[in-house]
Amino acid sequence: MLRCEDVSLDYGSYRALAGVSIHVDAGELVVMLGANGAGKSSLFLAVSGLRKLAAGRVLLGDQDLAGHKASAIVEAGLVQCPEGRKLFPGMSVEKNLTLGAYVHRADPAGSKPILEQIFAMFPILREKRHDPAGSLSGGQQQMVAIGRALMGRPKVLLLDEPSLGLAPLLVKQVLAAVKGINQAGTTVLLAEQNAYAALQIADRAYVLENGRIVMEGAPDELLGDERVRRAYIGA
Repeated sequence: MLRCEDVSLDYGSYRALAGVSIHVDAGELVVMLGANGAGKSSLFLAVSGLRKLAAGRVLLGDQDLAGHKASAIVEAGLVQCPEGRKLFPGMSVEKNLTLGAYVHRADPAGSKPILEQIFAMFPILREKRHDPAGSLSGGQQQMVAIGRALMGRPKVLLLDEPSLGLAPLLVKQVLAAVKGINQAGTTVLLAEQNAYAALQIADRAYVLENGRIVMEGAPDELLGDERVRRAYIGA
């Protein structure tokens, strides 16, 4: 469903990604592990068309996304939920959600059932649909960010650190929602620092260090690897 082939990305003279190759098959939930600065967000920016590749290819199915505008990539079915949520705090919850369907604005009827599904997934958002998004708790704002991405009708959903800054109970709720989204048929690539929690819901995982893939495998393999445990789990 999604393939990155030898993807490299530069920030001036600094090479943030160096020959990254990954794949996410249809229906999979794949986790990208890595510390701060490892290149996870850079990879998501490159895949989403927000940063120009220095080398390599990004393919969605058989479609090469190189050179496409970010809006065209969303329309093709690759949608990112960014780190830090990036909501419009003065706008209502519902307005933030419906902005996620902007590329599908010619089909408002098709967006209504998706909005209802999001309210069913996160009932608190229905209660607060008219409240400013900036008045919500961190966990509730993350629900809005995920819901906004779902309004883009993703075939592949990129989630960048959705548990960042959340209390443990909210981390569990958010990752359970991510698992539910995947089980409902959406392919997911999840970037996470919370390695133990993320590996509990993943089909496969990659480890990214200094812009390079250094390890990949099934969750049990990585959980049993002493290097992974020392670096990302701590026990």
